[in-house]
Amino acid sequence: MLGDGDTGPKPWPEPARLPRVSEYVTHREAMSGARLEVLRDALLSSRFVSRSTLMGTFQGSKGFAFIFTEAGRTKLEERFPFIQDYLELVMNPESWRGLRPWHERLFGSRKALRRPNAFYLNLLLLEPGRSVGRHVDATLQVPSGVPGARPKHVSVLYLSVPEGAKGGALVLSRGSHSSGEVHPKPGMLVHFRGDLTHEVLPFTGGPENALRASLVCEQYAFEPEALARLPEFRIQSKAGFAAYLEEHHERTG
Repeated sequence: MLGDGDTGPKPWPEPARLPRVSEYVTHREAMSGARLEVLRDALLSSRFVSRSTLMGTFQGSKGFAFIFTEAGRTKLEERFPFIQDYLELVMNPESWRGLRPWHERLFGSRKALRRPNAFYLNLLLLEPGRSVGRHVDATLQVPSGVPGARPKHVSVLYLSVPEGAKGGALVLSRGSHSSGEVHPKPGMLVHFRGDLTHEVLPFTGGPENALRASLVCEQYAFEPEALARLPEFRIQSKAGFAAYLEEHHERTG
């Protein structure tokens, strides 16, 4: 959905040379203007926003989530059309190609080139002082029936960061070694390797009741047998049955 003065998605620039393999890549202004505003407002005003459906270190957060496969993407976009621009952005292979070693980009095997086909999409809302502890994403491990399943990569678009707030960085690490820190800005997109340990530090300050909001997409590449165990499309929310009923009535008129 485009607004006045918004020219829509721009092509990813071709690098002047092949960079070394990276643990994460960032795009500072991946989405801006009316497109970002429409996405943020639709998500934050959704009736599905409630306590996080995730356990452990996410218990202090809010939001809701979608599980969907490549085949179920159409269903997701039909029910939540405002999400389409985001999906086009984070699923564009040119956006995350920097995560692949240069030799794979030139001479990649069939396995290396296999694109993600299953996704866990989570709206993550944090209040001042709230954090997300160290963890490795594996949300689809149990439903897929694949022990040790990890996403190929994780994509995070920052929807809002309280003005004047301090902290709130995404800290990435591999074992005991730091892989880097990402200091969020609205409209910034970051892709990082799915086997990285990561955490979100708390932020302080900013306007009253301000939230740090991000849209996180775990992107998996499963074999057909595991993919068949996953729902094509499912909403996960603790908002209660009434939210699902209201959404159904709104869609069916």
